[in-house]
Amino acid sequence: MSRSSFLVSSGLMLRPSLATRILTLHAIPKPLALRNFNVLSPLVRRTPPTPHRTRRSVATAVTETAGPQHSILIHAPVLKDIEDSDYDADLIPPEEAKLGISQRAAEQLQAISQREKNPEAALRVTIESGGCHGYQYKMELSKCPLPDDYVFSHSTIKPSNIVVDAVSMSLLKGSTIDFVTEMIGSSFRVVENPQSKGSGCGCGVSWELKL
Repeated sequence: MSRSSFLVSSGLMLRPSLATRILTLHAIPKPLALRNFNVLSPLVRRTPPTPHRTRRSVATAVTETAGPQHSILIHAPVLKDIEDSDYDADLIPPEEAKLGISQRAAEQLQAISQREKNPEAALRVTIESGGCHGYQYKMELSKCPLPDDYVFSHSTIKPSNIVVDAVSMSLLKGSTIDFVTEMIGSSFRVVENPQSKGSGCGCGVSWELKL
């Protein structure tokens, strides 16, 4: 029985053109038939493999590009300064007063100082009670440091001053000040605070004290 008779007797009602194509493929040697299949079926194409790409969130990108933090302590308060201001706080020894400043933060602070035309302009970082986690960071521009302030600066990018009062220093030591750029805006942030429990609030302001 010929192939065409088999197709008819089997009840396979094929259009003549399609039956002719199938018979033609059977008659062509296999390697050649495979090559011609792309011609007969133009919708079938080899799709090149898509390279795998790891999606990165904004937060991840920020973390990866923060870079090393270098800072030096310019000024540390002495006991007399605390007594005169009636602060109820224990002084952190200068060798334990550590506060990192990222390169991004230092560059922003330098730009602020140049815009204000004041080499003593600084970012004041304080900690207040409140927020959804018990404590919250507060940052504002300071014209000049006070006698009871710890004053930090980036080791190479200057001026880039950050001031922290004696009360807040005990809850900030070991942290890093970074400048974060997100879709909703840019701002200074306190990151990697050893005294903070978990990552804190998503806003980056409120945090919980580690007990």
